[in-house]
Amino acid sequence: MSQTRAETASRPVSGGHGGPIGRYLREIISELRKVLWPSRKELLTYTAVVIVFVVVMVAIVAGLDIGFAKLVLQVFG
Repeated sequence: MSQTRAETASRPVSGGHGGPIGRYLREIISELRKVLWPSRKELLTYTAVVIVFVVVMVAIVAGLDIGFAKLVLQVFG
């Protein structure tokens, strides 16, 4: 008797090479091999861009915070 793909896929995995957890880990490794990892130069560039962006955003938020604090002190001071 032959089985269809749906019947084969729906059977639980039993025994052999770690069962469902082993299959899951093998699939993770397989997917990670497909990832296009950045080179060291690209990684340093991306990191620098993120750090500069965060510093600029912190400066903007700090400036607004100080400005609103002075405004509140003048209005309610």
